[in-house]
Amino acid sequence: IRCNVQVTCLFISGVLGATPVEIEHHLEMGRKLLAAGQLAEALSHYHSAVEGDSKNYLTYYKRAAVFLAMGKSKSALPDLSQAIQLKPDFLAARLQRGNILLKQGNTEEAREDFLAVLNRSPDHEEAHDQLHKADDLELLQEEAHEAHHRGDYFTTVQVLEKVIELSPWDPESRELRAECYIRLGDPRKAIMDLTPATRLRADNRAAFLKLSQLHYSLGDHHDSLSQVRECLKLDQDDKECFVHYKQVKKLSKQLDSAEELILEQRYQEATEKYESVMRTEPNVAFYTNKAKERICFCLVKMKSAEEAVDICSEAHQREPQNIHILRDRAEAYILQQEYEKAVEDYQEAREFDQENQELREGLERAQKLLKQSRKRDYYKILGVSRSANKQEIIKAYRKLAQQWHPDNFQSEADKKEAEKKFIDIASAKEVLTNPEMRQKVDSGEDPLDPENQQGGGGGREWPFGFNPFEGGNFHFKFHQH
Repeated sequence: IRCNVQVTCLFISGVLGATPVEIEHHLEMGRKLLAAGQLAEALSHYHSAVEGDSKNYLTYYKRAAVFLAMGKSKSALPDLSQAIQLKPDFLAARLQRGNILLKQGNTEEAREDFLAVLNRSPDHEEAHDQLHKADDLELLQEEAHEAHHRGDYFTTVQVLEKVIELSPWDPESRELRAECYIRLGDPRKAIMDLTPATRLRADNRAAFLKLSQLHYSLGDHHDSLSQVRECLKLDQDDKECFVHYKQVKKLSKQLDSAEELILEQRYQEATEKYESVMRTEPNVAFYTNKAKERICFCLVKMKSAEEAVDICSEAHQREPQNIHILRDRAEAYILQQEYEKAVEDYQEAREFDQENQELREGLERAQKLLKQSRKRDYYKILGVSRSANKQEIIKAYRKLAQQWHPDNFQSEADKKEAEKKFIDIASAKEVLTNPEMRQKVDSGEDPLDPENQQGGGGGREWPFGFNPFEGGNFHFKFHQH
């Protein structure tokens, strides 16, 4: 636009929103920013240039180039089409549009563009190559659909590999391959195809829902929740997405809440929460398995040994290679003083994870306890469980000390036997009511074993440093309160 009179220029500027000088400035800035890789800023200047002069085919073409550099091929297409409409013999735009259409899997329209280029420039090498690719792609698409139609999903996947190589921006091919992966039992690969497919369509609620369902089936409840939310962002009234969203949200909340309760050591409440999880989702194995595994853990923490062994065994049947279940059942066996079984579980768990330090330490402890149980088991001597508190230990000690007091026996042999038992009972009481000594016992050591004492020494020591039976007359009386 040439302005001879200043008033005319002002008038034109007011109508178009930019003078030719301003448009040229925007184009120059766009070019510089594009070269510098500042794409968003470059795009802003090209927007201004297009608004200032909507009849310039090159401005549309340049903006399309920025869109392509940003990976926004869908936005580039209308600009290329506008450039072609303004200048039908603009071969660079035709070729660029044909390339985009080919990558989108639209062979028919891509072919039209390549033929239009060859019509004006018969020796155009790239147009020839791309036309061959369009023909190849069409044949491969047909082959993939035929294999899918006859139920040969493995072949379909193999053919779609080549299809997607030629048309990476085609959501249909990725969705078809995802369906095949699901049928072949490989949901993780299906997720890898559906994730880009959600971005390749303007409104791909179906893909977001499918992604959410796949994540849900694999136990990835947080990912499931975020995908179904994407569906509802596109349409908050989408019925299928909303129904699924409510289910995922409820389950996810229960799972998170259960883990928080475990962190707070509120194991009974956590157990109840995991029982709710199994009621909320009884059909997906992952959640039942997870719930059983964590209930097993909680029961061990609550020292409910018998119940823990039952639940842990059930969980182990469901997931034979789960090292956490084997570890927790081993701990339940230790509570039951079944050390051989505890050793077996720790050994089995270590077969699945040799490097795990916790398992190595657990096995060493179980082996120590087994070795110790073959010597003196202080819990067994008093007949109390490993989780007994101080009050229960003293109560058991009083009862047994009264029963085995040597004064109660007549013959010398019986007195000797009773003395031996009495010393064991008193030793057990001394060890188990002393927190430091009890900790040693629980880690598989015998605090009264001369081997563990500095300097060694033989014979059994009376824990208090005196023997009430010295002199042969037993005057030790037991008073019941």
